[in-house]
This record gives sequence, structure tokens and C-alpha cells, in this order.
Amino acid sequence: MSVRTYNPSVLIGNWNEDICLEEDKLKDFLDKKERGELLIQKASNLLQSILKKVSLSVSHDGYLHFGDIVCLYNPSTESTLSANMAESKMHDEKKLVGPCDVSASKSTDPCIRNTFVILGCMPRDKGEVLRYNEPFILSTLPAVGGDLKLKSDRTSFNECAKKSRQQLVTLVDNATFMCHWKILCFNPQDRPETEGMPVPANTKIILNHVKTNQNLAALPEYSFRTPFGRECEVVAKTEVDSHKAETPSNHWVFLTREVKDAAREHELEREQEFKDLLTRQQAAEAEGAPPKEGIPGGSEETQSGGSGQPAQ
Repeated sequence: MSVRTYNPSVLIGNWNEDICLEEDKLKDFLDKKERGELLIQKASNLLQSILKKVSLSVSHDGYLHFGDIVCLYNPSTESTLSANMAESKMHDEKKLVGPCDVSASKSTDPCIRNTFVILGCMPRDKGEVLRYNEPFILSTLPAVGGDLKLKSDRTSFNECAKKSRQQLVTLVDNATFMCHWKILCFNPQDRPETEGMPVPANTKIILNHVKTNQNLAALPEYSFRTPFGRECEVVAKTEVDSHKAETPSNHWVFLTREVKDAAREHELEREQEFKDLLTRQQAAEAEGAPPKEGIPGGSEETQSGGSGQPAQ
């Protein structure tokens, strides 16, 4: 083993091997960089993938349905329920993998990270109306989303939220009874009457965990840093006020696109398509048009002394 006790420019010990080793390391680094295999490149690619824009389902009748793509929004914190995979996993994975934590993100634009699909606990037809107190499963999108299910279980010494030590909420691969949730009416006094009624979209509701009977909650007093910024902790905890009504931390809204918004978006898309088509046609005409020399159309009609009559 050689110890450098002289100036770096002095060649001592295995100097030739050291130079070759440094050259090999640099070559390996450049090769991995070209192939996109550096850890920072893999993490950056996954971040870009899970932040891709997603279109929410359109609620034609104003209710939620099985198979709808929705966002879960908390009005009190002005944040959405989002997947929060550990940064160490982002270096090796190309999609969201479980177990994966969740958090309340300030980014409310629908993307793969914060959109969910409403699935039935038993096989259900797509488009069937979701009703109050009916168990269902919330799943992330397939492919890059990982098709993970929202799960919670009773607090134990090993399983609890890191900051608040409350009941942990995570995303897992397999659907079990711990992944079953149900929707309760926002007003506690109306819950007996609304049981079995269709759940309206874009209105405040309470999301209740079937097994533990705890409500999903976003806790603004417990926040932490993530690759996406500072976000709030999400747990399963029922918080009530002096009137035995849930506090704003338990209030959620299933966001969908309204019909008028979808129609407006469709109009804008059609206008943009027409503009693109017109631009392509003008570019094609400009490329194929002959060079202009002299007066356009200066043919036989204009060569007869300027009389405007054709030559005899």
C-alpha cells in the first residue's frame, strides 16, 4: 500500500495503476451517463413519470362511480392525498412500488402521483354508482402508478406514523380487508337517512376505514420534507369537536371533472387541432409554392397594351 507523502506531481508507488484506475472510473461513469443508468438519472426519470398530467373522470350525473379516476382533496390544508415513495427506492424502480407512504401535497394538479381509481371489494361493473357506507378500494393507476391499494391497520409499537405516532396509512400491492374504506355523509345527523344513497362528487365527505372505524385525516401540524417539497402527514384518526362532529382535518372531497369543464376542454382541444392543421397546411403551401417573379398572373391577359382584353 502506497502512502502519498510527497507532492501529487511526484510519481511514487503504483502511480501507473492509479492513473489507469481513475481513467477506468471516468470511462464507466461516462458509459452509464450515456445509457441513463446513473442513480440520479433514474430518480429524475421516475419523478418526471409520476408527475405526468392525468385527466380525471367526468361526472355526467354528479355522482361517483366504480372505475372513476379521482383526486382526494382536503379543503382545510388545501392539499391532495399523494403517494410518497422513499427517495432510496426511486433510484432502482421505474414505477411506484409498495409499501409506499402517503402524504398531503400542496400540488393539486391531477397527476399519476395523486390520482386514484375507485374499485369494488367484490367484482363490480364499471360505471356503477358508489353509495354511502358501501365498502370500496382506492387504488393508484396501473403501469407507472403501480396499482397500489390504500391500506391502514391498528397502531402497534412497530407500525405507526413517524411524526404523530397515530394509525399509519400506506399503499400496498395486494388488496386485503385492511384496504376497505367507506364514505360517510358530511353531516352526522343525516347519516342514517343517507345510508345507501349515491355519493355526490365534488362535495365534502368523511372517508372511514372499515376495519378500525377511523377516519382519514391530514395533520397540518406534522409536516416533513419530501422530494416534492414540504408536505403534511396523513393518518387514520377520527378527530371530533365539542358537538361530536368531525374537524376539518377529516373533511375530504372526491374531485372529478364536471361536464361543462370537460366540454370546454374538448372545445379548446379542437381549436388547437384546427390551428395546428392550418399551420401545417400553410407551411406545406409555402414549401411547394413556385418563386414569385414580376407581377403574379402577368400572362396573355395583361400583355395586350393594358386593355384588359385577351390578345387577338
